[in-house]
Amino acid sequence: MDFLSVNLEYNCASSKSFAQELRSLQTSAGNLPILLYKMPVRDCILSEHQLLGDLLQVLWRNSLNIMGCDMKNVLDGLDMHDSPVRTEVRKSYENIFQKFGDQASDDDLFLTKGFLPGFQWATSSESFKVEGGWLEGGKGETIWDQFGHEGQAFANHTADLACDSYNKVDIDVYLLQSLGVNTYQFSISWARIFPSGHKDSLSEEGALYYDNLIDALIESGIQPVATLYHWDLPQALQDDGGWTNPSIVAAYKDYAAFCFHRYGNRVKSWNTFSSPWVVSHAGYGTGVHAPGIKDYVTASYQVTHNIVKSHAEAWHVYNDNYRTTQGGKVGIALNSDWAEPADVDKPEDKEAAERYLQFMLGWFAHPIFIDGDYPEVLKTQIEKKRNECPSSAPAVLPTFTDEEKSRIKGTSDFFGLNHYTSRLVSSSVGGCTPGPEGVGDFQAKVDPSWPATASDWIYSMPTGLRSLLNYIKTKYLAINNLPIYITGNGMPTDDIFNDTSRIEYMGGYISEALKAIELDKVDVQRFTVQSLMDGFEGNKGYSERFGLHHVNFVDSYRPRTPKQSAYFFAQIIEQNGFVLHKQDHFEGVKISPPRRSTPLPPSEVPSASKSVWEKFTPQKKFDRQMYHYGNFSQDFLWGVSSSAYQIEGGWNADGKGPSVWDTFTQKPGSGIPADADGNEACDSYNRLDEDLYMLQALKVKTYRFSLSWSRIFPNGRRESLNQKGVDYYNRLINGLLARKITPMVTIYHWDLPQALQDIGGWQNVEMINIFNDYCDFCFATFGDRVKFWMTMNDPQGLAWLGYGTGQIPPNIKEPGTAPYQVAHNLIKAHATAYHTYDNKYRASQRGMVSIALNAEWVEPKDINVPRDLVAADRAMQFNLGWFAHPIFKNGDYPEAMKAQVLVKSELQGLSQSRLPSFTEEEKNSIKGTADMFCVNHYTTRIVTHITGLLSPHSYQNDWDFTEEQESDSPATAIKNQRAVSWGLRRLLNWIMEEYGDPEIYITDNGGATTAKTTWDDIDRVFFYKTYINEALKAYELDGVMLKGYTARSLMDSFEWLNGYTVGYGFYHVDFTDPNKPRTPKLSAHFYFQLMKDNGFPITEDEKMLYGEFPQGFLWSSATAAYQIEGGWRADGKSLSIWDKFAHTPLKIFNSDNGDIACDSYNKIDEDIAILKQLGVNHYRFSISWTRVLPDGTTNHINEVGFRYYDRLVNALLAANIQPHITLYHWDLPQALQNVGGWENDTIVQRFRDYADVMFSRLGDRVKLWVTINEPYNVAMIGHGYGVAAPGISFRPGTLPYIVAHNLIKAHAEAWHLYNDKYRGRQNGKVSITINSDWSEPRNPYKQEDIDAARRIMQFYIGWFAHPIFNGDYSEMMKTIIRERSLAAGLTKSRLPEFTPEEIKRIKGTHDYFGFNHYTTVLAFPVDYGNLQHYDADRGAGTYVDRTWLDSGSGWLKVTPFGLRRILNFIKEEYGNPTIIITENGVSERGPTDLKDSHRSYYYEKYINQVLKAYRLDNVDVRGYTAWSLMDNLEWATGFSERFGLFYVNRSDPNVPRVAKESVSFFSTIINCNGFPDPASGPHDCLKPKPEATSAPENDNSVNFLGLRLSPEEAETGLNTTFALLLVAATGAICLSIGCFFTKRRSK
Repeated sequence: MDFLSVNLEYNCASSKSFAQELRSLQTSAGNLPILLYKMPVRDCILSEHQLLGDLLQVLWRNSLNIMGCDMKNVLDGLDMHDSPVRTEVRKSYENIFQKFGDQASDDDLFLTKGFLPGFQWATSSESFKVEGGWLEGGKGETIWDQFGHEGQAFANHTADLACDSYNKVDIDVYLLQSLGVNTYQFSISWARIFPSGHKDSLSEEGALYYDNLIDALIESGIQPVATLYHWDLPQALQDDGGWTNPSIVAAYKDYAAFCFHRYGNRVKSWNTFSSPWVVSHAGYGTGVHAPGIKDYVTASYQVTHNIVKSHAEAWHVYNDNYRTTQGGKVGIALNSDWAEPADVDKPEDKEAAERYLQFMLGWFAHPIFIDGDYPEVLKTQIEKKRNECPSSAPAVLPTFTDEEKSRIKGTSDFFGLNHYTSRLVSSSVGGCTPGPEGVGDFQAKVDPSWPATASDWIYSMPTGLRSLLNYIKTKYLAINNLPIYITGNGMPTDDIFNDTSRIEYMGGYISEALKAIELDKVDVQRFTVQSLMDGFEGNKGYSERFGLHHVNFVDSYRPRTPKQSAYFFAQIIEQNGFVLHKQDHFEGVKISPPRRSTPLPPSEVPSASKSVWEKFTPQKKFDRQMYHYGNFSQDFLWGVSSSAYQIEGGWNADGKGPSVWDTFTQKPGSGIPADADGNEACDSYNRLDEDLYMLQALKVKTYRFSLSWSRIFPNGRRESLNQKGVDYYNRLINGLLARKITPMVTIYHWDLPQALQDIGGWQNVEMINIFNDYCDFCFATFGDRVKFWMTMNDPQGLAWLGYGTGQIPPNIKEPGTAPYQVAHNLIKAHATAYHTYDNKYRASQRGMVSIALNAEWVEPKDINVPRDLVAADRAMQFNLGWFAHPIFKNGDYPEAMKAQVLVKSELQGLSQSRLPSFTEEEKNSIKGTADMFCVNHYTTRIVTHITGLLSPHSYQNDWDFTEEQESDSPATAIKNQRAVSWGLRRLLNWIMEEYGDPEIYITDNGGATTAKTTWDDIDRVFFYKTYINEALKAYELDGVMLKGYTARSLMDSFEWLNGYTVGYGFYHVDFTDPNKPRTPKLSAHFYFQLMKDNGFPITEDEKMLYGEFPQGFLWSSATAAYQIEGGWRADGKSLSIWDKFAHTPLKIFNSDNGDIACDSYNKIDEDIAILKQLGVNHYRFSISWTRVLPDGTTNHINEVGFRYYDRLVNALLAANIQPHITLYHWDLPQALQNVGGWENDTIVQRFRDYADVMFSRLGDRVKLWVTINEPYNVAMIGHGYGVAAPGISFRPGTLPYIVAHNLIKAHAEAWHLYNDKYRGRQNGKVSITINSDWSEPRNPYKQEDIDAARRIMQFYIGWFAHPIFNGDYSEMMKTIIRERSLAAGLTKSRLPEFTPEEIKRIKGTHDYFGFNHYTTVLAFPVDYGNLQHYDADRGAGTYVDRTWLDSGSGWLKVTPFGLRRILNFIKEEYGNPTIIITENGVSERGPTDLKDSHRSYYYEKYINQVLKAYRLDNVDVRGYTAWSLMDNLEWATGFSERFGLFYVNRSDPNVPRVAKESVSFFSTIINCNGFPDPASGPHDCLKPKPEATSAPENDNSVNFLGLRLSPEEAETGLNTTFALLLVAATGAICLSIGCFFTKRRSK
C-alpha cells in the first residue's frame, strides 16, 4: 500500500480534533501519505471567509503527510447562493471555464500534483527597495533618492538605508538558503554602477557589489536572475528628461552592454526591465511614483516608446556580442492584471476588458512579441480620441519607423510576467480625459468578495493568473513558443509574522500556475514570489510589506525574521508543489566502527596528565594568544544543539507527562527570574518546520537534541507509551535526514519524569533498569536512523546541583552523600544502556553510544607550588574524572577522589567512605562503555589548595581546593562563566593524555549574552572565534583526535535557573510574541561561514609577500627628546610642560619622570653605536624646544643646548645615518604655556621663529623635517582628556578644536618659511607627522557601524590631514560639529573656521605624508545626546576583536592588516602622496625579557603589510621608522611600557643599552631591504655579519702619519698638526728672543 485514502469530516468547531484524528490515522498506517478523497464540512459559518485559511492551516502546519485533498467538496459546502455578489462571481468564473470547457474538473489539482523537475522556484528583490547604501562607493543619486528626500514617500520615509542589503550580501544569501529557492531575481542599480548614468562615470566599487552578490549566489547553488532596470533611474539622466529624452536609449544600451560583459559569464537570465508600465503610468503619467511627473498626454507614451527601444537595443547587444559565448537569455518582465468583463453577457464589456489588457500588457508586449508596433486597439483608440478632442487630445502616441519595428520585433527569449491581481472591466465613455480609462473608454473595479490585502490595489483572485497565462500563450506565444517566467507575484499584509492571508494568496496563485501547466499546457518554467523581504515600497515607504521575511526598520541592524509564509513557501519548494514526495534516503554520516581501546590503568596521584600544565602553563601570553590558521578534517562534524525542556514547550500537550522541571518551575518561588517556565519555551513541539528551516539555513552536519522522557513515557515507564510524542521525534529525525543533517540524540537531559522522582529518582537503584528500558525503546524505535547516541548529558551537574545543593530539580539538599549515590546509579545506568545497544542493536544499526560529560578546565594558581598543581589535578578528577575515569579507564573512580573522600570520611568519624564502591563485576561492566569521548565545555577556573571544612559533609568540602575566576578573560552573561578560550586546548590535551587518546566530540560549547543582546551579538562571535581556534590548535598542533564540534545552541531558549534572561542561541527568539519568531543573529552568519571554511584558512592579510622595497628606501628608528634625553635642567635648559606635568603628583605612573630618562643628553656615542648596530640609514629624533630657546622665544638662544644637537647631527652623518628631525614632540616651553600655549594664536609666530632658528642652524645638514608630531595627541590627549601635558580637560568641546586650529596654522607657517627661505639652498623636505589608528566597523554588515568607522577616521587622521592635503576641515567634521553646536543652543559651530586665505595658505604644506600608526579599532555608533564634547561629535565608540594579540599597552592590539588599509586610505583620500611611516612599534610590560619574539613578529607582519601596499597597491611609501630605538619614558605610563628595540637598564647609573632579539631581526629586514623569497634559496642578505651597519661604506680612507683615517679625520689631523707646529714655532721664536734678551741683560 502506497497511501491511505479516507473520507473524513471537517468540523469548524473542532479543527484540532480533525488534526489529531489525521495524525492518529497516519501513525496507525505507518506514516503513509493520506489522500482525503472526500471531506464534507460541518458546523461552519457559511459566510466566513476564514474557513479555507483555517483548513489550510490544519493541513500545512501540523507536519501531516497529506498527498491530496477534496477541495471541491469544501468549496461546495460554502453557501454561495444567498449573495448576489457571489452569484456574479460564479458567472465570471463560468466565463473562464467556458474558455477551457474541455478540461476535467481541477479544483483539487493543486493538492495532488507537483511541478516538473527542474522547475525554477524564485523570490525577488529590487535594488532601491532593499540595498540602502545610497552614498556608498560613489553611487549616484537616483530618482527615488530624490523622491524620498523631498518628502514625497509615506511618512517622509527614504530608501537611504532600506534593508541595508548593500552591506548584507552574506545575510541575504543565507535567507535564500533557508527558503531553499534555486533562483533569485534581483535588480541592478544603474546609478551604483554608472553614477551619472553614463559609462564614463563607472564606479568600480558599485560594480564589485554585484560581483560579490552573484558569486555568493552561485556558490550557494542559486541561479542569479538580473533585472537591469527596476524604476531607479540615475537622477542625472532625469535632469536631462529621463525616459522622455530619446538620448536615454544610447545611455541604457551602454549600461546594458557593461552588465552583460561584466556579469554575463555567470548570469544566464536577464530582465531588461521589470514592470515598465508602472514607470510610464505612475512615474510619468499620474506622478505618484518617482520622478513624479504628471503628463499622461505626452510623457507617458514617450517613455514607453523609449523603453521599448531601449529594451530592443539591449537585446540586440546581447544577441550580437554575448549569446554565443555566454548562452544566456534576455527578456522583459511585463506587469499585467487580468481583466474580466464586468458583465459577461455584454459584448461591450468584453471589448472593454480586451482594451484594458491592450493598454496595460499589449502596450509593451505587442511590439516585442508580435510585430514591432503598438496594438491596433491602442492605436485606433488614441486616433479616435484625437478626432473626438481636436483641441485637447488626451494622448499622443509616437510612431515607430519600419526599421525600428523590425528591430523591436522578437526581442525576447522568454515572456516575463509580473501579476498580482485582477479587475472587472466595464465599457464607459472616457471623453477627453487623459489616462488609460479616459482614452480606453473603460472603467475597472474589483469584486467586493475578492479578499483584500494591505495594498489598496491588490485583491486576491488567483484564477486570474491561469486565465492571463492562457491569454499570453494564445495572444503572444502562439508562433514563437517561448517559455513564460512568472517574475513577480505577491501581496502585502499587515500581519508581522503570522501572515496567513499571504499563505492563502500564495497557495492559490501557485496552484493556478500548476493548473495552467498541467491542464492547459502553458510552458511556465519559473514562479517568483515577491519578495524575499520587506522593503521600501516606493511612495508607500515602509508601510506596505511584501516580504517573506519581516525586516525591523526600527533597528539599525535591519534584522530579518521569517514569517509564516516563508515556512510555507519553503515547504512548497521542498515538495516541488503541494505533494510530499519521498525524499532521497540519507542515513546520516557514515560511522566508522568504534575503536575498542584496551583497558587503562587507574590514574596516579597526581596523574601523568599533569604534563599538560607543565607544557602549557609556562607559555608566554604572546604564544598562548597566537591565532592559528588551518582546517579540520573533511569529515569533521559541525553541529548545533538544543535540549527538550529548553525548547519544546507543549508541556502537557498530546499526553505528555510532567517532568521534574515542570513541577519545579510551576511552583511559586522557584527563584527563576520572572517565575519563568518551559511551558511554551520556543514552542518547538508545534514549530518543527521552523526549527528545520533554521537548521537548513545553517547547513550544519549534525543536530544534537534530547528526547523528553515524559513525552515518550509520560510516567517514565514503557506501559505509558505516548505515540504522539514518538511521532514528534520521528518527524524531527526524518526532517533532519531529509536535509542531510545527522541527528545526535541525547536520551536524557535532566528532565526526569516526575512519576519516577516520586519513587526516589536517581537515588533509587531501580532507576538503572527503568532507564535501560527507556533507552531500549529509543534504540529500537529511532536507531534505524539515529547513529549518534548520548545516554545522558552532564551527569555531574545533575548529581551535585540536583541532589547536593538542590539548586535544580529535584532540589534534594544532601551534599555529603546524595551526589555520590546518584552518580553511582547514573554510571551504572549508562553502562547498562550501553550494553543493551551493544548486544541488541549495534550489529544491525551500526551506531555509536557515549555519554556527554561536562568539563571545565582548571589552572593551578601557581605552577611552581607543588600542592597547587596537585590540587589542579584533583579538581579535574573530582569533576571530569568522577564519571570519565570509570567509563574510559578501569571501571572505578579515580584514585585521587577515592583517597580524598575516604580520608575526609575518616576524619568525620565515619566507618566507611561516603563514596560508594563498585564491585569487580560492576567495574568490568562499566569500563569501556563509550565509543567516543563527548565533552561539554564552557570556562576555566583557577584553583588553589586549601584544607576543606569537615562539617557539613559535602562533596565540595571534600575537594580541598578553592576555585576562582580567571579574571583576565572577558565575562559572559552567566555569573562565574568567563570566556577563557585557551582552557579548551588544554582540556582536550588532558583528555588525550588521561584517557588514551580517544576520539573526541565537543558536544556543547557556547557563550551566553544577556537578553538585551538580540541580533548584533559580536561577543558571541568572538567567543566562537577564540574557542574554536583553540580546538583547531589542539587538532592540528597537538594531534588531538577531535572529530566534531557542537555549538550551543540553535536558538535562545529556557536557560534553566536563568530563565529567559540570557541566551546562547544563533537565533534570537522573541518570547513575548506568541509566534515565537526566530531571527538569525550575527553569530549565525559567522558560524555558517566558519563551517563552510571548515576552520580558519589563512587569509590574504596573513599571507607573506616576498619582495624588496625600492632602492633608497628609508629605514629608521625614532625617539623623542623628553622621552630619552634627561638633563632636564642641564646647561641652561628651562622647564617644559612635560617637566611640570611629570612633577605633578598622580600624573605619571609610578611617579616616573624624564629628569634622567635614558640620559641621551650625555650619551651621543652610545646612541650612535646602537643605531649602527641596528643598521638604519636614518634616525628620527626631536629637538627639545626649551633646550635651545629656554623661554620659547628667540630672545635668548642657549648655545650649549644647541651644541648637543649639532654634535648629534654630525655624529649621525659621520656614521652614514641621515638625521630626520621633529621640531615639536609635545614638550612645549612652560613659559609659553603660561601665556596660553597652543590656545593662544601668538603661538603660531613663536613656532615659526623657533623653526627659523633650527632651519638656519641645522638645515645645511638635515634634509628631512617634521614640524609637529601627532597633533591629534597634542590637541585631544593634552587639551581634551587631560591625561598628557598640559593636562587640561575642562573644555573638551571647544579647546581641542582651538588648539588643533593653531597647530595646523603653525605647521603651515613653518612650511612656508622653509619653502620661501631655505628650500632653494638646503633642498630639504618638510612635513607634519599625523597619527591615526585604522578603524573598521564592529559589525561589517551594519551601515551604522560602517558610518561610525568613517567618522572615526575623519575625526582622527582627517582632522589634520584634510586641511593640509585637501584644504579645510572635512565636510563631515564641519557639518556634524556645526549641527550639534546649533542644536545645543550655540550661535555658531564650536569648530573654528579658516578664512579663504588661510585655507589656501594651509593646503599643500607638505613634502611627504609623515604617518605614525600602531593599531586598529572596531567602531560602533554612540549617541551622547547634546553633550558638547569631541567624543560626542565623533559619535562613535571603539571595540577590539578578542583574537587580536595584546601588547604591553591596553590600547595597542597587534593588527597588521590595518596598516595596509590605512595606507590605501591615505592614497585614495589625499591624492597618493609620498608617505614616510615615521612611527610603528609595539610595547611590552612586566619583567624584562630580551627574547622579545612578539616584537619581531610585530615588525615582520607590519612591514610586510607596507610591502604589500607598495608592491600590490601602488602606494607611494618611501620609508619605515620603528618606534622606538630604546626603552624610554612612555609619557603618562612612565617606564612601565617599553617599546624599545634596545633595553635600557635604568637600575645601572650608566643606563646601558642592551640589544633585544628583535634588533637582529629588524636589522636583517633592513639588510635585505624587505623579504627575500625562501623559495629562491638563501639570500646573501641573510648571512650573518660580525656587526651590522646601515649601508656599505665606501673605503675613502687615507694614510696619515701611518694611520688609516677618513678624509675628514685626516683633514682635521692635518689642521691640528699645522696649528701645533705654529704654536711650537711661535714658542721657539719666543724662547729664542727670551734667551737673547736674557743674555743681553746678563751682559
